[in-house]
Amino acid sequence: MPGRRISGDRMELLADVVEMYYEQEMTQEQIASRIGVTRSMVSHMLHTARQLGIVEIRINRPLQFDHALENELIERFSLYTASALITRTEDYRRLIQRIGVAGARVLRGYLKPGGILALSWGMTISAMVKAFDVPEAVPIKVAQIVGAVGARGQDYDGMVLVRRMARILGGEAYYLNAPFVVDSPQTARALLGLPTIRETIELGTRSDVAVFGVGTTALPEYSSLCLSGHITPAQLERLRMGGAVGDVCGHYFDVNGSPCALDFSARTVAISQSGLLAVPLRMAMAAGSVKVPAILGALRAGYINVLVTDAHTAEAVLVLDQETQRLAAS
Repeated sequence: MPGRRISGDRMELLADVVEMYYEQEMTQEQIASRIGVTRSMVSHMLHTARQLGIVEIRINRPLQFDHALENELIERFSLYTASALITRTEDYRRLIQRIGVAGARVLRGYLKPGGILALSWGMTISAMVKAFDVPEAVPIKVAQIVGAVGARGQDYDGMVLVRRMARILGGEAYYLNAPFVVDSPQTARALLGLPTIRETIELGTRSDVAVFGVGTTALPEYSSLCLSGHITPAQLERLRMGGAVGDVCGHYFDVNGSPCALDFSARTVAISQSGLLAVPLRMAMAAGSVKVPAILGALRAGYINVLVTDAHTAEAVLVLDQETQRLAAS
């Protein structure tokens, strides 16, 4: 509770109430009788304990996947693995949360002690980090591969996410102490030449797994670059009109996977296209109808060999792939 100081004794009492309610499965009436307060006061104390983080509630909704779609994605795009989560939600933010949970489960299977994890930024990556946990420490190096977002995107900034992930894993964080987009290619090259930044980027290119989202040019409200203030909606529209459907780590491409907006990527402080493609496992997490052309373009460009999405999006990607191939052949 911001601005309110809670004494140590009060915190202990709140923790006692939480344990009685959640672990000992006592009713609120029983707890009230035990500590000599009213039932409504117990209810208020449980609410306060949640606000203070004394108790955290996590709903472990079972994950179900469409294996037929997964196999089709793997075969169509020569993927290492694919996950097509079955979900009924139509709310984009809830969908991203679910994809984050699925992505955390997939990533856990790839992390080994002594390894290197390369991490991008964005809303989906943030959802994955929030959902991530391990039963015991996995001491690895976690490298930031895209520069800092800035004040408008703190919740999904690369530096913040790398710090959180390293803390969860008991590993070591490597940061890019530079903005994601700068004013000129010369400035970007100068920053990339700095020893600490060069070390982190090189670590990213030598990683065992790189995890990233897929950006879209379709609508500003779905673009992390727009939401973070790196580009304006008008600039995003110009990218779209120039044929770009999406980006991975600042590298734009069209629906066929061909590079676009090279002038933009030249001004980014991020892992290079060749550096990203050198990573053995390149895991993308993206979902939603608005992301379908971008996901297809990223798949065709070869950025992705591990895909985490939902079943509706997976089906739409496969349909669009067939449609565009048919149009190209006619």
